[in-house]
Amino acid sequence: MSRRPRLGRAFKPLRRPVLWGGLWIAAIAAVVVLSLAPSAPMPEVPDGDKLGHFLAYFALAAAAVQLYARWPSLLGAGIGLVLLGIGLEYAQGTLTDTRMQDAADAFANTLGVIVGLSTRLTPFRDVLLQLDTRGLDGVGR
Repeated sequence: MSRRPRLGRAFKPLRRPVLWGGLWIAAIAAVVVLSLAPSAPMPEVPDGDKLGHFLAYFALAAAAVQLYARWPSLLGAGIGLVLLGIGLEYAQGTLTDTRMQDAADAFANTLGVIVGLSTRLTPFRDVLLQLDTRGLDGVGR
């Protein structure tokens, strides 16, 4: 029986770690692009921008919970996401003419990361692992 290569000990024992890790990286890249691109016209919703920031970073952090097996790796991902959110806010103010830097957005990003990481404490922390380790016919290994 051959062993599947693992991406170190950081990831959970997923059947397709490269796929899931790649999708997570693609989601991070999408947040970067959308954060620096001119914003599309949006309907006026009170604090809708802050909610969008919160939800985006919540989703990224909750996805990290699905990927990483150990707290140190997860904490590193969380710190990286917080720094990304702060860095993108700075970049919006200095690198673009169409976006503006907003500390409240960085705060919403950080709250999203904290709440997303807290999904590690719930029964939902291994949903991806359960789905990914099922055989293609839907029967567990």
